[in-house]
Amino acid sequence: MAAAATSCGPRPPAAAAAAHPADGRPTDPGTGDPAAAGHSGATAPPTTDPSSERDLPGTPGWEITDPGPDSAIEGFADRVSVLPGEPFGLHVSTPAAAFTVSAYRMGWYGGARARLVWRREHVPGGQQAAPHVDQATRTVLTGWQRTLAVDTAGWPEGAYLLRLDAEDGSGRRYVPLTVRSAVTVGRTVVMSAPATWQAYNEWGGYSLYNGPTGGLATRSLKVVFDRPYAYDHGAGLFLVYEAPLVALAERLGLPLAYTTGIDVAREPGLLTGATTVVSLGHDEYWSPEQRAHVVAARDAGTNLAILGANCCFRRVRFEPTGLGPDRTVVCYKDAWAQDPGYRAGAPATTDFRVGPGADPESSMLGVIYDGYPVDAPYVVTSPGHWAFEGTGVTAGASFPHLVGVEYDRVDTAFPTPRPIEVIAHSPVVCEGRPSHADTAYHTVPGGAGVFASGTMRWVETLDAQGPGGGKADHGIDSRAGDMVRKVTENVLRAFAAGPAARTHPARDNLGTVYGTA
Repeated sequence: MAAAATSCGPRPPAAAAAAHPADGRPTDPGTGDPAAAGHSGATAPPTTDPSSERDLPGTPGWEITDPGPDSAIEGFADRVSVLPGEPFGLHVSTPAAAFTVSAYRMGWYGGARARLVWRREHVPGGQQAAPHVDQATRTVLTGWQRTLAVDTAGWPEGAYLLRLDAEDGSGRRYVPLTVRSAVTVGRTVVMSAPATWQAYNEWGGYSLYNGPTGGLATRSLKVVFDRPYAYDHGAGLFLVYEAPLVALAERLGLPLAYTTGIDVAREPGLLTGATTVVSLGHDEYWSPEQRAHVVAARDAGTNLAILGANCCFRRVRFEPTGLGPDRTVVCYKDAWAQDPGYRAGAPATTDFRVGPGADPESSMLGVIYDGYPVDAPYVVTSPGHWAFEGTGVTAGASFPHLVGVEYDRVDTAFPTPRPIEVIAHSPVVCEGRPSHADTAYHTVPGGAGVFASGTMRWVETLDAQGPGGGKADHGIDSRAGDMVRKVTENVLRAFAAGPAARTHPARDNLGTVYGTA
């Protein structure tokens, strides 16, 4: 990492911070009650109008509060995302004789936050083989057989959690899935970050950070999606860093599209005509293709909302597994010269800002990752900025614990687009090194606006004593939650109206904030 952006400590695991419809029990699309279904299939009819989907009643009881032991039940999907109607396979391991799988679409739903779309009961269980580790790359491999094929006909686009319940009551786990949008024209694109989830996933004893010794020496050089997630009961980073934004965006009734960074990398034209791309709370691992396609969309007028920190920090490559393409996340980091892919001509899988092929993320974001760990108040410096409209904040308004655990700042030692406005400039001390976390807004010649929150806690703060009864951790209070919800609403609504520079041009203030010409 460049000296100007030194990490202030070791990176922790993020957890610390097709079955035919007639094969399943029918589910009522409105209530989610399996007993109430009036049709023979197990899927709800398609709902393509976002407002009609938003207004459907939710399904209480979707949350896992008692997961049971790890060995009771766990699984993964053989696709990170599917188009509506595409099948996927579930690979499940459980000693229970049978289990139930329920597909919940995540959203607002009057505060219930999820709706049951599909369920199948009495799926025969079975214990899968123990994983093994590839000695060359220290990659955990399962080799699990497919347990169940699922047909998504009738499933609306969106973010899903599949819930696995062992029918002997011994345990329950989630499996995340995106039912992605084929078209994003005129919509706000929620871009999920499964590559980052997988980077931190320590299922089987290895992640891109740690191995059995707890350090880099034994970490994986490649990780695969062919294994369950070890944290948040199998949900990956979705519940903390993504679900609160999905709920807010759907509550606002915005025209939404859903995708993942992997899909953006694979499909050059996927973002064509989108009003906004939203990067969520922890979106660290990008491929060069994903970055190029997002930058191309920005340059064509698509706004970017970066609602986290440490975004687009690691450069990765996707490779296949036996289950399909793009199932492996490759990131050798400091060992990039040992990567056979690099030796064959692929870009080095290390930090974007360092060589070979250095391309600091600040040229896209306006801000750049500056360190870990911090826990600091968020300090407003430009209360008259349009993003703060309706919040009632004043200059110097402070919100305890909102800055953390990683943060970004504007740093003109790296490529920095201009004009750029710093609207919150929060003092931090990162293991003795004074710095600042910045919320910044800049505009580009193509008309797009780019908003960067500068703190990894932005999305989870959306749940700080907010609608639906959510509560953020870290001591973040309802006052911070109210402010962050309103700023996020202002940004999303302004961005949904089209290229933001037309109505909200950035007014450069780095001379005032940093004394930089």
